[in-house]
Amino acid sequence: MKILEDFSNIFTRYDLNIEVARQEARKVSKDATLQTVADAVVVGETEECEAATKAALAAKSPMEVINDGLIPGMNEVSRLWDEGVYFLPQVILASDAMNAGIALCEEKMGKAMDKKGKVVTHTAEGDIHDIGQVIVNALLNANGFEVVNLGADVPVDKVVEACRVNNPVMVTGTALMTTTMTAFPKIAAQLKRLGLNIPFVCGGGAVSEEYVTSFELGIWGKEANQAPGMAEDALAGDNWNDMRSKWNG
Repeated sequence: MKILEDFSNIFTRYDLNIEVARQEARKVSKDATLQTVADAVVVGETEECEAATKAALAAKSPMEVINDGLIPGMNEVSRLWDEGVYFLPQVILASDAMNAGIALCEEKMGKAMDKKGKVVTHTAEGDIHDIGQVIVNALLNANGFEVVNLGADVPVDKVVEACRVNNPVMVTGTALMTTTMTAFPKIAAQLKRLGLNIPFVCGGGAVSEEYVTSFELGIWGKEANQAPGMAEDALAGDNWNDMRSKWNG
């Protein structure tokens, strides 16, 4: 019997691949202090990010630290996610680091950072697979939107009520099973009955463009990283038809 001596094709240290990617992460600022803040977000180290943010705040305004350090760092994390280099744990750690930095900036300002608008997010009723929603939440937060996170396995009526109460610029839904995505047209129908013509972005492994564009308000979200751009369009006043034309073929 031949003894296996080379394990290189069996065990892959994806964490080492991530370390290489971090080293090759793009620079997002010409200012060394702000770049240090961004780097701390990219590596997902909360304590490092807090220290870097405090140092930056000694010479920069809170909003400058947020807009030119923390958010660009998170955008770089989004790029690494899109390219399949980062995985969910890295995105969550980066989001936590960014939020810790933002909290220090808000403390320095004496108030919460102004949000662009609200976005209601949820994972469909009967579905507990909320990975896509977690990514969407992190990216929306990073881009200045207030996320009303309803979590996973959310009943149709709860989504509709959250939209009625919060008056969001957009609502998103995630589904990974064909049996749960059937909640989406029900939500859209109820929103229409209430006169809430809110753009409803639906995505997830089970969801297709053909399905989502078969009901009013529906816009297909192919990738999680599209969420901030879609929210910006909704905030600018684009209706669901405009957004469907732009984002869906």
